[in-house]
Amino acid sequence: MTVPPSSMGATSMRTHLCGALRSGDIGAAVTVCGWVAKRREHGEHLAFIDLRDHTGIVQCVIPGTVDVRSEYVIAVHGVVRARPDGTVNPDLPTGEVEIGDCTVTLLNSAEPPPFAVDDRVEVDEVIRLRHRYVDLRRPRMQANLRIRAKVNHALRTAMDRQGFVEVETPLLWAPTPEGAREFTVPSRLHPGSCYVLPQSPQLAKQLLMVAGVDRYYQIARCLRDEDLRADRQFEFSQLDVEASFVSQEDVFEFVSEAVLDAAEAVTGDRPGAVPRMIWAEAIDRYGTDKPDIRFGMELIDLSTVFEGTAVKAFGAPCVKAIVLEGGATLTRSKLDGLTDRAKGLGAKGLAWFRVTEPEAADGAGATGSGLALDSPLDRFLSDPERSGLLAATGAGAGDLILVVADEYRTACTVLGQLRVDVGGRPVGEGPYCYLWVVDFPMFDGVDEAGHPIAAHHPFTMPHPDDLDRLESEPAAVRSQAYDLVLNGWELGSGSVRIHRADIQSRVFAVLGVGEEEAMSRFGFLLGAFRFGAPPHAGFAVGIDRLTAIFAGEGSIREVIAFPKTQSGSDPMTGAPKPLATGLLGELGLQLIPPRD
Repeated sequence: MTVPPSSMGATSMRTHLCGALRSGDIGAAVTVCGWVAKRREHGEHLAFIDLRDHTGIVQCVIPGTVDVRSEYVIAVHGVVRARPDGTVNPDLPTGEVEIGDCTVTLLNSAEPPPFAVDDRVEVDEVIRLRHRYVDLRRPRMQANLRIRAKVNHALRTAMDRQGFVEVETPLLWAPTPEGAREFTVPSRLHPGSCYVLPQSPQLAKQLLMVAGVDRYYQIARCLRDEDLRADRQFEFSQLDVEASFVSQEDVFEFVSEAVLDAAEAVTGDRPGAVPRMIWAEAIDRYGTDKPDIRFGMELIDLSTVFEGTAVKAFGAPCVKAIVLEGGATLTRSKLDGLTDRAKGLGAKGLAWFRVTEPEAADGAGATGSGLALDSPLDRFLSDPERSGLLAATGAGAGDLILVVADEYRTACTVLGQLRVDVGGRPVGEGPYCYLWVVDFPMFDGVDEAGHPIAAHHPFTMPHPDDLDRLESEPAAVRSQAYDLVLNGWELGSGSVRIHRADIQSRVFAVLGVGEEEAMSRFGFLLGAFRFGAPPHAGFAVGIDRLTAIFAGEGSIREVIAFPKTQSGSDPMTGAPKPLATGLLGELGLQLIPPRD
């Protein structure tokens, strides 16, 4: 039986939801429940109440007066009727109807709210989080939570359809360093010993592959004690996936199916196939391994243009540039700000060139293209360098060229961030441009002892074409790790796992992890692998980030019901709080005062 939309949510206390009433309901006797959004009185004989629930607002007309105020909880009984001519509200989905001849039942009174429960007024975030139960009544927040529910439902449905089984893994786990700081939970029954809250179900899901589960997923809660920012919270949720007897290509297929299903469920449109790009190309073209491909401004190599240059500023291993169309109008103070930004990101400096018509360049040198460069560095350039700069960048009159000369990774990274700073779009602004980034380096830098550092985790399978260079050229080894990127945000990462003892031993040896240390840190996993580990691979999709993008939000705090502030506190509950002395003793703990 199909339930009419207007009667969904019917209970013994209400027959309809406020925002669901339409002209097709005219003549129906209804009871709606909700919060008073607004009350207006016309003399002593007529009152109007805008009643709100999570679906929206409906106007209720009450004969006489009514003693209710903003955010009182009430039930209204009446008959749906068309609004009188001239009073239709086109801004409301219910704007063609109202509930007339109403009787009001007070369900609960309310103090005046700390801020208006609508989306028209900006409210300080700390105040919003302190009264989160009020903040969540606002239409924007209600919509965000329901977008999140749609995402979760679509992801679960997609994984079920593809033969995955949902398995819950423990929240109390053994310390297993994976690169991020863990939250520690002291054990009362085992004084001096601790659990940790999982950074991810990584090792548990690999054990499930050894156990023959074959295809696993869960909407997993994960916790990391890291500094917070717009796209990071202590607590986060991810679609966690692992499968046996699969390749990297298989992972791309079933994860893409799930995230594209989620996009379609929320937006009504299904994005096309997800393109892919190797890590080295992403760094070279966009300066980042999570490129936003919705706009151009790709990095341009100028090393050949300034090869053998007499300009000291360009005497570096790598010279790269980006072009900001129309950017020649930027003021000197803004250009100085960009220079400071580049230095703050690690560059030695930033060179800028306004591209102008010759007569507008205020003495700058003209080039063979009929254009001129306006820059403090222009007088140091040779004519071939001026022409080469314009030819390589393709810049036209009115554009701005930004140049960084430095080590390769520094030049790419700095320009990649400046590209987003000056040309980027809000992360939630369409279109939704997914991208698989593949062939990440196996190692990233070295530790104090000179050993390579695993770029992902030590169970990531090296690229088969690079295995023979694992010991001799570890910095050149690629891994079978991959990221999924959406509009410049990393949605998640994964890899093909090492399942062979010989390869795992070689990777541990390169990392400087001896057999004893390996068994101490990962012995339960390595022990399980002795009993027949299948080839397996997996991935994790950040649900908070995916939902924030669909909701058009720049911070994941706006799609989490009860988030922490950037300082890690919870203004609503006051957490974190000191533990009672008696409880500390029961746990065998003693707090050391912080150093001055």
